[in-house]
Amino acid sequence: MNIFRLDDKITLVTGAGSGIGKAIATLFAEAGAFVGVIDRDGSAAEATTQSILASGGRSTSYTVDVADSEACLELAETIQESFGSIDILVNNAGIGHVGTLLETEGEDLDAMYAVNVRGVFNMTKAVLPDMIGAGQGNIINLASIGGVVAVRDRLAYCTTKFAVVGFTKCIALDHASEGIRCNCICPGRVETPFVKARLQEYPDPEKAYREMASTQALGRMAQPEEIAAAALYLASETSAFITGTPFLIDGGWSAGK
Repeated sequence: MNIFRLDDKITLVTGAGSGIGKAIATLFAEAGAFVGVIDRDGSAAEATTQSILASGGRSTSYTVDVADSEACLELAETIQESFGSIDILVNNAGIGHVGTLLETEGEDLDAMYAVNVRGVFNMTKAVLPDMIGAGQGNIINLASIGGVVAVRDRLAYCTTKFAVVGFTKCIALDHASEGIRCNCICPGRVETPFVKARLQEYPDPEKAYREMASTQALGRMAQPEEIAAAALYLASETSAFITGTPFLIDGGWSAGK
């Protein structure tokens, strides 16, 4: 018997149009869950859903900007009316920024905060009452190694990801008695389409790739599917005694910190 099953679980994955979110949505569907694929890029969300359906899974796509609190509430209500109580929420949607404090404007921090922190806040607040009413719920937030240790030239990004780790711990502590678990995944660098595109902006993309890969003690970046496997573990009942935990998947980045 495969213990990492999500049969008939109603799951939502934000930022699931590509990269880590798409890998999580795909794996959850393979594990038997219905997956609500959420992305502000509607065509990307629909492409993920069509891929899941073509493989025999169950999915519907939704075009939502998680920075919009009203849109998040409307989405939660729509899914609850159509499919019932939401069992699992994966807050994966996020954006990045490069720069020290002196290279970062207040507007940059606000834009990062709107998605990386308020987006997690908005989606969690939208689904939490229904989870509490059902007596159970599982929330998985995508933070970063940059939410555990400082990363050079990533001030705004790290600020928001440290906030996600703190948010995770607070949700876990405040709502454990109501049947809610909340954990976060803290990846090192992951070889996503977004990262690959950014590498092409460097004068020497291959050199930049090697430098980014070398940050991890294992000497490589993670693949999105490796992060998805951790999400499946946290989503499954196998991890029933884990809550409030930053789950590091960083290839040894933080080992010497």
